[in-house]
Amino acid sequence: MSGQPSWGSSASSASSASSASNSGWVTGGVIFAGALMLINGVLFVFQGIAAIAEDDVYVRVDDYIYRINLTGWGWILLVLGVVAFFVGVGILQGAAWARVLGILLAALSLVAQFLFLPYQPVWSVVMMAIAVFVIWALAVHHPDPARR
Repeated sequence: MSGQPSWGSSASSASSASSASNSGWVTGGVIFAGALMLINGVLFVFQGIAAIAEDDVYVRVDDYIYRINLTGWGWILLVLGVVAFFVGVGILQGAAWARVLGILLAALSLVAQFLFLPYQPVWSVVMMAIAVFVIWALAVHHPDPARR
């Protein structure tokens, strides 16, 4: 046998796992996720300001079990938006802390948009799908050890 590892060896599977986690889809997905996090942060800030400034911007839903005061909801969106903006900047710069916080914020965004479904159903579903993509992209990306 030659010194080359066979297809079934652990060295071969480790290098293929590393290359699969850094494929073009994943690397491009992380950049896209960082940009989405940055843009969503700005959009959350605008949604929050709209809800704080004028309580009548969103349709009132009376029989919703998760009903919340829209002014309070606006403050939640405003804070999440500011944090998401800076995490998006960190993701684009390749910071490891930003990847972890990005996953956490995307998970919080997923829950927040679920609670916001009665107020803006189509937008909430789109944002939930984006949050799932961001979680996937940030979770499967493993930067090269030299860049950590």
